[in-house]
Amino acid sequence: MTQRIIGVAGFKNAGKTTLVEKLVHELTRRGYRIATVKHAHHSFDIDHEGRDSFRHRAAGASEVAVVSRQRWAIIHELRDEEEPSFATILAKLSPCDLIIVEGYKHGDHAKIEVRNLALDHPKLAGEDGSVVAIAATGPVPDAPVPVFDRDHVEALAEFIITRMELDPK
Repeated sequence: MTQRIIGVAGFKNAGKTTLVEKLVHELTRRGYRIATVKHAHHSFDIDHEGRDSFRHRAAGASEVAVVSRQRWAIIHELRDEEEPSFATILAKLSPCDLIIVEGYKHGDHAKIEVRNLALDHPKLAGEDGSVVAIAATGPVPDAPVPVFDRDHVEALAEFIITRMELDPK
């Protein structure tokens, strides 16, 4: 099965995470199985000091699996390793209808640019040929790709379903 990937890209405070959250909600409501990938430019931790899994990592474990009846996670410590490539991360995901990626702004996968017009950020559409649409807080005159209201997630979901050739649900 070929992975279908759509990115959500933009600059700080454009509304990327909120849009991803709304798209995941809308697309899963319609019956699609969605996975997400979030690239962080900073350190993060999904584990907390004092927890058994944190103690395992602190003791030197390179990977710690945490498993329950509701979910499971594997925490991989990079230590002195390079950050894994985008392709490596995609290969670890279970089969799904669509992967929505937040970040990886410079990747060559199809992307929706998120613009908060109140902020003076550089524009991606027109400069980056992988940008297939813009989700903005208002009209974008002379846009080189279709423009959607950032908060009209239903229309954007329809565009994604058509663009990514997702099977009807």
